Amino acid sequence: MEITARSVENFQVEILSGKHTFFADEPVSVGGDDSGPDPYGLLLGSLAACKIITVQMYALRKGWPLTGVDVSVSTKKVHAKDCEDCESDPNARVDIIDTEIKFHGDLDSEQLERLKDISTNCPVHRTLTSETKIYTKMIL
Repeated sequence: MEITARSVENFQVEILSGKHTFFADEPVSVGGDDSGPDPYGLLLGSLAACKIITVQMYALRKGWPLTGVDVSVSTKKVHAKDCEDCESDPNARVDIIDTEIKFHGDLDSEQLERLKDISTNCPVHRTLTSETKIYTKMIL
């Protein structure tokens, strides 16, 4: 998969993904034009979309009566010492992503629990929680 992005004006960025074009920007309060979500909004939106699509596919394969999924995602930074299961240096800043998920449909408690677990296996969730390296090279 390849995504192409280019600066447009001010802080606005045009993002091309296959035949789709969308924009990222910064809020007016930090000098942007607010013409699209900021980069963290795009990241969290990707996580939410991935969780929803993953559980929908799973429920469809199982023939479960899932009729909809709502996901709310937020992020914050805390010191590792304020995080009960963080392994980083206590003074390091750690990104915490909180996710709330609600399933709609006539599902029993075992199905609900399984769908919650399946949501953590979506590819974006796995990428964000795995060791990830980002290499940047300059093109002349």
